[in-house]
Amino acid sequence: MKTTVKTAPRSAERCSVEQCSVEHDRYLLRLRRRRRLVTLLRVLLLCALTGAWEAAGRTGLVDPFIISSPTRVLKTISNLWQSGELMPHIFTTLYETVIGFVIGTAVGTAIAAALWFCPSANAVLDPYLVVLNALPKIALGPILIVWVGAGPSAIIVMALLVSTVVTVMSVLAGFLETGQESARLMQTLGATRLQTFFKVVFPASIPTIMSALKISVGMSWVGVIVGEYLVSRRGLGYLIVYGGQVFKLDLVMASIVILCLLAAAMYYAVALLEKAIDKRFGRG
Repeated sequence: MKTTVKTAPRSAERCSVEQCSVEHDRYLLRLRRRRRLVTLLRVLLLCALTGAWEAAGRTGLVDPFIISSPTRVLKTISNLWQSGELMPHIFTTLYETVIGFVIGTAVGTAIAAALWFCPSANAVLDPYLVVLNALPKIALGPILIVWVGAGPSAIIVMALLVSTVVTVMSVLAGFLETGQESARLMQTLGATRLQTFFKVVFPASIPTIMSALKISVGMSWVGVIVGEYLVSRRGLGYLIVYGGQVFKLDLVMASIVILCLLAAAMYYAVALLEKAIDKRFGRG
């Protein structure tokens, strides 16, 4: 009887563990199937939209001169590549965007941290940040040209203006909202504000910072393209303006398609960085 009493719970526990393992495997399988389905639907949607775009131009439903078509866009990109004009324009825009993104993110995060350390300064500067965020940055274009010159510097500064303020507001909101109870506990235990920030607030705000990075990617592209509209003689923004001026709408659409691909690639690079950080800190 003693042997039976001791063995039964172990057997039941083993069955329970095996059942949980089976259910976990089924759950992971469902997740994988759902991801594959989502990916398939995305590809099918892209193919359907591309096919509808091509069909609308070929059947005369819409004038292809106005909306172009995928085949005309590919032909335009091929012509730019063969003439050697494509890569200089891409590299110019990409260089300006990456520089603006990296500097804007670093400066914005540093300013947000400084405002967290000094609540009085945050209270004073908050309305000014709101006004800067709401201000159309293109209105500052003529001033920037006078200040820094009509060249890549003005475009990078424009990207900084667009991305930095958004980064400051997003990251600062995360610093103020994340880990408040833990921060109070640290202060109760005698931790300094610096220790509280680096031990609690900053690690807990990493997801918020990554979200701000994703937003900053789009803002950096906006700033660079706006800057290239104003002063550039090279870049995808310049191609869009030039194509519109001479009514080469195939060139405009080709430049927009390339911009979409580059922006998506940059966004997914940030997403991969987020996954690597989550895996590193055990949150993924």
